[in-house]
Amino acid sequence: MIDQDRARPAIVEVGDGAAIPSKSDIGLFTAWRIAFIGAIGLLAFLAITKPDPYLNILKFVPDGILVTFQVTVGAILLALVIGLVAGLGRISSNRVINGIASLYVEIIRGIPLLVQLFYIYYALGRFVHVPDMASAIIAMAVCYGAYMGEVIRAGIQSIPKGQMEAARSLGMTKGQAMRHVILPQAAKVVLPPIGNEFIALLKDSSLVSILAVATFCAGGGSSRRRASPISRPIRSLPSSI
Repeated sequence: MIDQDRARPAIVEVGDGAAIPSKSDIGLFTAWRIAFIGAIGLLAFLAITKPDPYLNILKFVPDGILVTFQVTVGAILLALVIGLVAGLGRISSNRVINGIASLYVEIIRGIPLLVQLFYIYYALGRFVHVPDMASAIIAMAVCYGAYMGEVIRAGIQSIPKGQMEAARSLGMTKGQAMRHVILPQAAKVVLPPIGNEFIALLKDSSLVSILAVATFCAGGGSSRRRASPISRPIRSLPSSI
């Protein structure tokens, strides 16, 4: 006996939606799958037909991805610590602590990440030698720590004040109530925006190539510059121009 479901012909539909397909959409050939398969096919074609520089770029991918994730994970962990301190400082009743935390958040958020990378590596490097990788992690952590501080501050203030009052009525100190009652509830609130900051930090990690840190994007760019004369237009111009 032939199974009717197996005998039914497969139908492939092409959708134009922007949503990422789920596991149940097996027969739905969306734009995401077209883009993914097309990108893989294009990379394979270029690596076979033009091994220099495309095959060299593909050989660099594992090392570049490793360095990129090292910078990203190190920076996000340090940024979480800085953001927690800044967030608690922003809601502190002490005017000095609140003023310092507010000054840090407002100033750092107004300075581009690229400028902070230059300052920490080149300006501070005149007085204290900081390795390339450490400079990249510190600069990105300081920058994103300010954003994390605002995320954590908003998460803490989203918890009803009755939670703190109930904890204090049970005999807890303010620090104990914050650590055992408020912060565990705020962690659920701040988790999605922290994930967004992690994605943004991962994309901004390409900027650390200015510090000679061989990230994923830096390796591809250096291979392209070695193979293409387009990156040297000024030197090829006639002197009469």
